[in-house]
Amino acid sequence: MQKFVLIILSTICFFSCSKAQETASEKKESLKDKKVLIVYLSRTENTKTVAEIIYKNTGGDLVELELQNPYPENYKAIVEKVSKENESGFLPSLKTKIDDIDKFDVVFIGFPTWGMQLPPPMKSFLKQYDLKGKTIIPFNTNAGYGIGSSFETVKELSSESEILEGFTMKGGIERDGILFVMEGKKKIEAEKKVREWLTKIGLNKTK
Repeated sequence: MQKFVLIILSTICFFSCSKAQETASEKKESLKDKKVLIVYLSRTENTKTVAEIIYKNTGGDLVELELQNPYPENYKAIVEKVSKENESGFLPSLKTKIDDIDKFDVVFIGFPTWGMQLPPPMKSFLKQYDLKGKTIIPFNTNAGYGIGSSFETVKELSSESEILEGFTMKGGIERDGILFVMEGKKKIEAEKKVREWLTKIGLNKTK
């Protein structure tokens, strides 16, 4: 009797696991058919390079986020300005306009880590556009301190969207004068990591 019960339980487990794997596989396949938008903010072009790698592997539309009043070029000046914006909750006006955002199913949003937070322009984007029901995927470059609270803020500002696993990697360190680094071996490393990540979340259309 005990052996019979074990056989039944093993059979149930087998079919349940198979069904779960099949569902996950179906979800990944369905994502490949979605219309993709890649929106990014990039000061020293490291995030831009990651955005272009994503575009190369997913297709879709690639859009750079620009401001009506650009930030100052001086590093200390921008740090001070962004710090004040974060403290006050100020959202800078966007020059970038996306008139047909309703047609997209999947929206990648890319940004650097500024002050361990989501940059104000990206908050402006998430506040300005209705992304309800869409799949949102964050990606990030940082100076070695990680994403801070940025991915959590994306979730908070997109509570009615599905948020998939994000991507992050170390870029430049503007504070130390290390700006664009996504070239040569670093770019090859980035391409490999991005492809692996896109495959994992079911959006590598070139695989």
